[in-house]
Amino acid sequence: MNSRMVRRGCAFLFISVLSSAYAMPAKAGGFSRDEANTDILFDDARFTTEASVAYVSPNRSYSKLMGQSVHESAYSDSFFTPNVSFGARLNDNFSCAFTYAKPFGGEGTYSEAAQNAELVTAAANGDPLPNPTSHMKVSSDEYGGTCDVHAGVGPGRLHFIGGLFVESFSYREDTLIGSVKLKDDGELGYRVGVAYDISEYALRVELLYRSQVKHQGDGTFTASDFGESVGIPATLPAFGKGTLPQSLKLYAQTGVAPGWLVYGSATWTDWSVLPDFSYTVTNLGTSRKIFNYTDGYTLQLGVGHDFNDKFSGTANITWDEGVGTGADITTDTWTLGLGVQYKAKVGTVGVGAAISYLTAGKQRVSDGATYDADAKADWAAAAGLSYKLSF
Repeated sequence: MNSRMVRRGCAFLFISVLSSAYAMPAKAGGFSRDEANTDILFDDARFTTEASVAYVSPNRSYSKLMGQSVHESAYSDSFFTPNVSFGARLNDNFSCAFTYAKPFGGEGTYSEAAQNAELVTAAANGDPLPNPTSHMKVSSDEYGGTCDVHAGVGPGRLHFIGGLFVESFSYREDTLIGSVKLKDDGELGYRVGVAYDISEYALRVELLYRSQVKHQGDGTFTASDFGESVGIPATLPAFGKGTLPQSLKLYAQTGVAPGWLVYGSATWTDWSVLPDFSYTVTNLGTSRKIFNYTDGYTLQLGVGHDFNDKFSGTANITWDEGVGTGADITTDTWTLGLGVQYKAKVGTVGVGAAISYLTAGKQRVSDGATYDADAKADWAAAAGLSYKLSF
């Protein structure tokens, strides 16, 4: 049984990114979007390259603002997650992978009603210049190199995995008085892990750790027409800082019958490392975005099947724990994913789709939110495409 073909069929569809439901950054699992494809280290080919892209439509909307029912379109913006990897087997016991992914991100566009709710709340709290937000975007890029040293132990192989990555970070916020743009071109992080596999049974157990990364971004504040009208300079220097979390993932798979594979994973992400994100505009003041996240857990269980020499498929279900404590709407998410791969004359093509159920939630000023809001249960959707070439 071709365990690698089945495994990657589900790996590119590992859409915990579907948990996206941003209210800056209201998303189950915090800002999590994608992960580097280090699975390519286990490919038996001399060289392997793979590229995939997923389109995600979170579709999270408010049902109440300040206790009043509203009927609005989604404030969570749709997004794409590209993922590229190249693996090389340098000898029988050593291989390396070079990867690109967008591990974290979030984007939201807020209606006039939501901005009014923020303005009214700020004024009631005595803010001399209420400054509601109309749009926010967080983005990161990861460029990594990871290697695997392995040796025969018992009936299988023992793997030691390690590598470095550079993670960039950018932040943009548009408000009543102006826009701030911050960027950190890159900070260093690392991943280490251990795995054991028995190819005869398509069995693999892997534990992989990814380090946290501390970011410090510099940028510019640009005043809006309203901001300039109240005496704010046209441009001012700005800077901010925050930490993106460490994570630990346990993955396991095994063949259970000819052409059948079962797999599952459990991931812990240290979202409590990000109680808030703050930035300062020189001569204007400091803005503090409160999250008060708890650590998050993601569980996945799936099955893969080789229908014949050309086609394979997978189905999986994922539960992603909401990490919010009331400062924003980050609720539990349940995702059903389906994927199919076709082995062509040159390369392998994969397509997939997923649907997520986002549980209801609320945010409250008393818990750190900028205004009171509720969300009913919502549905999100995603579609993905991948291409893999081994030679």
